[in-house]
Amino acid sequence: MKAFKKILCALLASALLLPLSGCHGSRGIKSFEVPEEFDVSRDYEITFWAKNDTNVVQAEIYRQAIADFEELYPNIKVNLRPYTDYSRIYNDVITNISTNTTPNVCIAYPDHIATYITGTNVVVPLDGLFDDEKYGLGGSELKYDSPRKDEMIPQFLEECSIGGVHYAIPFMRSTEACYVNKTMVEALGYTLPEDMLTWDFIWEVSEAAMKKDSDGNFAVNGQKVMIPFIYKSTDNMMIQMLKQLGAGYSDESGNILIFNDSTEDILKTVAEHAATGAFSTFKISSYPGNFLNAGQCIFAVDSTAGATWMGSDAPLSDIHEQNVVDFEIAVLPVPQFDTKNPQMISQGPSVCVFNKDDPQEVLASWLFAQYLLTNDVQIAYSKTEGYVPVTSKAQGSEEYRDYILRIGEDNDEHYEVKIKAAELLTEHVGETFVTPVFNGSASLRSAAGQLIENVAKSVRRHETVDEAYYDDLYGDITSLYRLDSLGGSVGGKAELGELPTTAKLLLAALCTAWVLIVLCFTAERIKKRPRRK
Repeated sequence: MKAFKKILCALLASALLLPLSGCHGSRGIKSFEVPEEFDVSRDYEITFWAKNDTNVVQAEIYRQAIADFEELYPNIKVNLRPYTDYSRIYNDVITNISTNTTPNVCIAYPDHIATYITGTNVVVPLDGLFDDEKYGLGGSELKYDSPRKDEMIPQFLEECSIGGVHYAIPFMRSTEACYVNKTMVEALGYTLPEDMLTWDFIWEVSEAAMKKDSDGNFAVNGQKVMIPFIYKSTDNMMIQMLKQLGAGYSDESGNILIFNDSTEDILKTVAEHAATGAFSTFKISSYPGNFLNAGQCIFAVDSTAGATWMGSDAPLSDIHEQNVVDFEIAVLPVPQFDTKNPQMISQGPSVCVFNKDDPQEVLASWLFAQYLLTNDVQIAYSKTEGYVPVTSKAQGSEEYRDYILRIGEDNDEHYEVKIKAAELLTEHVGETFVTPVFNGSASLRSAAGQLIENVAKSVRRHETVDEAYYDDLYGDITSLYRLDSLGGSVGGKAELGELPTTAKLLLAALCTAWVLIVLCFTAERIKKRPRRK
């Protein structure tokens, strides 16, 4: 019996220790402290997870950056793992956190990082590295020309701060633009504003474009297909409209404020124009650039990073050449409620560094991550799309200024629409904003877009959309994205849907522990029970 009890006690101890060893795959990793010197006598192999939109030019820029970096640091080997979707990177990181197999350097969004840092020491806080005299921004021991901290665009750097701590560095930045078929706007008898669109203008022109001729074709384009207004990211659409109205979305504490009167007013407007066919979304109708280039759309809202897909001469147009129509294109900020106080979202990839047991490996990872801020990488990547470099060092360089000044020189590197899209952000950077970041903010962002998607689909299906509908919609969205556990007007605190692996391990360990306790107790009772003679 004594041996049996020892075995049970050992099992009990193992069960209780299990969650401690498995929590986020990071328990036991020491918080990172910058080494005094980088050990160049050792070899390092690090992994870099990146996203390139299947753009072969972007992929080649990553490979060239790695090759150039490895030439400077021959003892650091960088393995590139390319992705075509940010959500896939996010899901893979979450999975790998639980097994302590995260990459060393990773492209990410702050919403994603807010979830990663719920694990102890998973992501390296970068403030100490920023300020390190030897290896920090503009450090003296770097083998490349890194920007100083004061050469980072302040707004972009601040976007990487969570709870007052920087967990990432910005890599590229973009915003949204409204790509407009100016030719068609004027054919409808309207004059396109030169600098800023209003929502009222968008809706009025879109409805005017729905008129048909006696043959059943749309009068404005002579075709059977016309969707005047298509929005690529309905997440951004809802978020920006609420911001422009000064209405609630969320706050820094993770309180959910989105279910308000302004939200319902926005959804009623969406329902009105989706019902006539004047408005649609990417998820419902497909990519807006395809309809724009075919003369089947007037207002196509997409990221400035998608500029090379827009226009009659777009180098990356996805439709057959014979379907492209010739038109004059305008690149304007997203529609506004108040043109004197414009608000537009700032977005774009950042780079985080994951903690490891070996501080030297982390430092090697930081050296590579910081290399992505050099002019060579920043300018090369920004030329691929309507991205903007995140440093004043790159933006003010002779090479970048020459690139901008050569706008329209060709339909490839100097494609006019692409450079106009980049200039749109640099001209309005002071009018951009980002949403509060917390554990669960990624779910709220998806919920914001789903509200618009559901309403648009419902009216297309001729469902009744009334007050009862909105009540049910809010309940469905709250349940689908677990918003009732995020706080604010729906109660609770931040949590992301399904229980994380750590929580599952903990619950399993506790259940096992209780079973073992019961077994121990039962065994003791049996031992003390009088034996029958």
